Parts: sequence; structure tokens; C-alpha cells
Amino acid sequence: MPHRCRVAGSATLLFFALLGVCAGTHASPEAGPVTVAAAPYAPDSGTLVVRCGQLIDGLTPEVQGPATVRIEHGRVVAVEKGTRHGTVPFAGPVLDLRDRTCLPGLIDMHTHLTDRPGDTADLSVYYRRSREDQAPIALENARATLLAGFTTARDVGTYIAWADRDLRDAINAGRAIGPRIQAAGFYLTIPGGGGDLVIPGHPEAEIPAQVRMGVARGPEAFRQKAELAVAGGADFLKVIASGAVLAFGGVPGEPEMTPEEIAAVVKVAHAHGRKVAAHAHGARSIKEAILAGADTIEHASLIDDEGIALAREHDVALSMDVYNGDYIDTEGRRQAWPEEFLRKNLETTEAQRQGFTRAHAAGAPIVYGTDAAVYPHGFNARQFPIMVSRGMTPMQAIQSATSVAAKYLGWADRVGALAPGRYGDVIAVRCRPLEDIACLQQVDVVVKGGLRFK
Repeated sequence: MPHRCRVAGSATLLFFALLGVCAGTHASPEAGPVTVAAAPYAPDSGTLVVRCGQLIDGLTPEVQGPATVRIEHGRVVAVEKGTRHGTVPFAGPVLDLRDRTCLPGLIDMHTHLTDRPGDTADLSVYYRRSREDQAPIALENARATLLAGFTTARDVGTYIAWADRDLRDAINAGRAIGPRIQAAGFYLTIPGGGGDLVIPGHPEAEIPAQVRMGVARGPEAFRQKAELAVAGGADFLKVIASGAVLAFGGVPGEPEMTPEEIAAVVKVAHAHGRKVAAHAHGARSIKEAILAGADTIEHASLIDDEGIALAREHDVALSMDVYNGDYIDTEGRRQAWPEEFLRKNLETTEAQRQGFTRAHAAGAPIVYGTDAAVYPHGFNARQFPIMVSRGMTPMQAIQSATSVAAKYLGWADRVGALAPGRYGDVIAVRCRPLEDIACLQQVDVVVKGGLRFK
């Protein structure tokens, strides 16, 4: 059956057509072709039977033998042993993956989908870009993320306010291809802080308003900015509690926002049913953010044992991006990123990995978050081997990116597992990830909402 790419007249869809979104079909020996989705499409509308040689469902700690996942109208309706159709009659296409291991679509809890690593060498590019200029970059990043097997992502901030919301809405409407997104909209940060794009040699008057949307000082001002983010459509709020590695002037180990300012944001977020992600490298800021009510701690590079105990006690997840320091120290150095950034990266990378090992051993919750945009989107799975080498079993690492991430995302009823009622998000690899976790970097089948995208 031939498949035609349906492209509307917008620049967004034309961009995707040029990228080659139309990819053809996969023939099932029994039920005809499984068409590869192309924009525009109806999200979460797929009906499909997936036959798996092995199954990791995201919930149970063991790999299951041959299994069949049945998806109707975008949702999993049954997961059955064996690779026959099962006990319930079904008339739909069959995707034969009996030579592969199937997993739930992966979740990245810390991405910046509208940004890219090549811009870190000169962050002033954001002074000159509009949201419209940023859109093609965001679209390409989203597509790369999905095709790498990450069907859900949390975008934890963008310099150009609302660029992530625009991307989310385009994907939700089927106008673009990418993961399910929770968007923060913009950073909540102090003047000159880790989320404020102040650059040496550039007057602050040069910074456009859309880049400073969330800059505030004092609890009341942060309360107002938090309300602005919620009203604009943010799915959660992102506070910059400590200094940042990839920002000028800040010290990662030192606080920037006060506990009272963080608490003001948390109060607004929780009143509206939103969560708060706190960027916090330093031990003090980590503890202050947890006690102020933050739901996740991002980076946690310099966490101490007291902070680990608080995270466990308050059930606050740590999102520790333990791979990207390698990229910064090699590619970032080659691309002549600012020397300050390279120095701070060296000061935090190994400390973060040691903290990861201690936090995991102590039973603190850890979710899979990469800081993709520091390194290229689509390379998200490069973090798995570091997590395993620093103490996790392969299954624990996989669950950090499936059911555990789904819990702290607030979407445990939607994603993170192949189980009835959840979205039909399935990926497959030609290997056994529990024997070689690095093979998750070679995902060759991606199904989202019952629709095949790769």
C-alpha cells in the first residue's frame, strides 16, 4: 500500500516534509502494512497489535518472554503472554517484533527541546531570535528525541519564553512530530541568576523582554511571575535556586533564590495542581528547595548526605544529568565554550556522579534526566551506561526512565509502562538491554499512541 506524506501549507509542516518525515511502511505478514505516521496526523489514534520477542513492561523487575501488546485508539488494552492475537478478537494491523525486545516509551525528565548545544559558545544568539526563529530548531529537536525512543519529555525551561509551549501545542495537535511534553514556559530566576541571560560585554538593555520573562526578586514578585506562568499554560514551574554551570557569574554551590522566594512559587504551583522543579547544584540550595516544597531537584551536583536523607524523607526525586559532563569537557572544549563554563563543569561532574552513587545506595528516588541541549537531542540514551556504572542495575536505570519518571511527572496513569489504560507507547531494540544497557542508544522502532513513527 503506498503511503503519501500529507503536508499542509504552514512553514512548520513544510519544514518536516523537507526533513523526510514520510518514511514508508512496514509490512506485517498477516495484516498488511503498518504505516509510518507523518504530520498532520491524529495523535493517540492508533490501533495496533505488537508482537514482542521479549518484554520489559516498566513495572515488573523481570524481563518477560514473548508477549503481545494490544493497542486500541491509542491506549493499551491488553498485554498477553505469547505472540498470538490472544483471547480477544482483534481486527487490525500487526507489528511483528518477535526478534526484538520491547519496552515502554522512555521518559526524559530534564530536556531543553527548543535549544541546541552549538549555541552555548555564544549565548547572545538568543538576543536576536524570535519565537518564530526558534521554531524550526525546536521541531528538529523534538523529532530527534522521539525517534531516539523518548516518547515523553519534560522541558525544564527555555530562554525564549513560551517556545516550549508552542512546540507542545503543535505536537498535541498533530501538526508536528515529537514526544509528549510538559512545558515550563520560562525560567523563574533572580536578576543575573542562572536563568537570566546576562552576558559580559553586552549591556542589559540589549536583552529582549521575552528572554527575561521570569526574572524577579522577592517573594511577592516571584508569586506574580508564577501566576503569569500558570496563566500562560505552563504544565509545571522551574525555579533556579542555585548558581548554574552554563551561565556567567553564578557559583553552582551558592544559593540564588531564597527559601521564601522558592516557597512563594511552590504555593502558587501547588494551588493550581502544578509541580515545581528546582535547579539546585549546591548542597544548601538542595535542602532549602526540598524544605520549601519543590517536587524534583535538578542536577543535585553537590548534594550531601543530609540532602539525600531529606529527598528520601520528603519523596522528592533527584534528576541527575550524569552523562553530559563528558560532552562539555570534549565537544564543548573543542567548540570553544566559555572558559568559565568548562571550569565549573570540571568542578561538578565527578562530584555529581559520586553523589548519584550515594543517593541511589541510600534509597533516594532518582529519575532519568539528561539536560539534552547541553548535548545533541537524540543522544538522550547515552546516560544509561553512566547510571549503571555508578550503581544502578540495568533494570533500575530503565525504570528510572519509565515507571519511576512517570510517577514524579504526575502521569503514572498515562505513560511509563506497558499496561492497560496507558498510552500505547512502545519502543524496540534488537538486543537485550539488561545484558548491554548501551544498546538503548540504537532504538529502531518507535510507536506513540498506537502510531508508528520509526
